[in-house]
Amino acid sequence: MRGSDVRSGSLFSYVDLEQRVRADHPLRVIREVVNAALADLSADFDALYPPKVGRPSIPPERLLRAMLLQAFHGIRSERQLMERMEFDLLFRWFVGLGVDDAPWDHSSFSTNRDRLLEGDIAAKLLATILAQPKVKRLLSSDHFSVDGTLIDAWASIKSFRKKDGGDRDGDGPGRNAERSFHGEQRSNDTHESTTDPDAKLYKKGHGQAAKLCFMGHALMENRNGLAVGGLITAATGRAEREAALALVDQRKGSGRITLGADKAYDVRQFIDDLRMRGVTPHIAIDGHVRITNAGSGAARSSAVDARTTRHAGYAVSQRSRKRIEEIFGWIKVSAGLARVKLRGRDRVDAAFRLALSAYNLIRLPKLLGAVS
Repeated sequence: MRGSDVRSGSLFSYVDLEQRVRADHPLRVIREVVNAALADLSADFDALYPPKVGRPSIPPERLLRAMLLQAFHGIRSERQLMERMEFDLLFRWFVGLGVDDAPWDHSSFSTNRDRLLEGDIAAKLLATILAQPKVKRLLSSDHFSVDGTLIDAWASIKSFRKKDGGDRDGDGPGRNAERSFHGEQRSNDTHESTTDPDAKLYKKGHGQAAKLCFMGHALMENRNGLAVGGLITAATGRAEREAALALVDQRKGSGRITLGADKAYDVRQFIDDLRMRGVTPHIAIDGHVRITNAGSGAARSSAVDARTTRHAGYAVSQRSRKRIEEIFGWIKVSAGLARVKLRGRDRVDAAFRLALSAYNLIRLPKLLGAVS
């Protein structure tokens, strides 16, 4: 049964949380936007919980507010989050707990969180926040950028075993015994992680170690650098371009748009697919020199031609697209998503989209103050 988000006042408490939070605190702006988005999602919350069956759950609104606080402050564990909720009045005010209300048990919080992340609530929250009138006017509807980043999986490289179980013998004693991979050929076709089968072995470049990971993709509007879309895919060589097309297809509109991206997207088939969708490809030119067998070098032929690069808007897009690295930097360092603590692509996807929502929210107080 869905728990209620109605805050009950204390009969014997002299502490008014509303008065303890200063009027110009940035979280007031954030909480207003979040509450409006959560109100729009009420019907979706009702669908997740059977009516009047069982004990009341943690209210999904409070659950999401607490998860956003966890991202804002980079709190790595639910146990630490509940400890912070115990004494921090600002946390209690933002989440919706009264001063005398006991915080939840960390294991109950994790169970309710996992249930919430199994659906598409995180994706709907991001879309609903962006649809708020005061937020929507900050967004560009014509100019976007896309990029991808690796998200380390919550799985050890030692869990990457043969799918047929042929390499399970010979390990040392103990639960976390050492394994020697010397001379062993491993690939995603023949091996998978026993801890998280959705994670793939991927090496970003020459000279870098292969690791189990996912690939996160974000679509950014170029006016203020806010994330307007995102998703998690398996880490493959084509994932960035395939995800970029999926994110572009999610942007509904009849007008022509531009899409900025780095040179990894300078592939002729991808450029052609963008043009078929009415998207102008503001892609960085991949002009690195390839060495032939004869020892001579020649610059790679780019799929981006003068039809695009001659316009001044191309240079503007190339400058703007680099801001997407600020999004990835924040969600990895501040929100703690450099290595996700969830398993399964669907849950990782939900955590990634929630982190994108958190990034947008921390930007809003200053952006809304500048346009008011």
